[in-house]
Amino acid sequence: MKTHIEFKSSAFPAYEGEDEEINPGRWGKRLAEFIKSQLEKENIGTEDIYSEDWGVAVPIKNEDFPIWIGCGNSEDSKDGFLCFIEPRKPTIRRWFRKIDTTSKVSRVSDALDKILRSHPDIREVRWWSENENGG
Repeated sequence: MKTHIEFKSSAFPAYEGEDEEINPGRWGKRLAEFIKSQLEKENIGTEDIYSEDWGVAVPIKNEDFPIWIGCGNSEDSKDGFLCFIEPRKPTIRRWFRKIDTTSKVSRVSDALDKILRSHPDIREVRWWSENENGG
């Protein structure tokens, strides 16, 4: 499954002091806010975004298992970003049963692809899976 998408854009600079909420040199809140608002337009419900030590997470409403999109800047490029979808694997185990994540994760990845590719300031979009080298 393609669950990682990287791209370049100048449209999502850090808020002042944002890296103090996360870690020095890390940000992604503007990007997460944009994705959250656009997912709602694609009829994909979301919850409140929250900061992690690597960037910002956008939780997706889903009763069967947790799904979220991680958003953060790339250390490789001043205008580079990476988003990744969790879960990254086609199946997960929950309460002693195996759950196929493929259709729900694919719906989120399709919407994310549409959202990012339609933004006029996003370029060099590239998807990859956890098993591939992203760099």
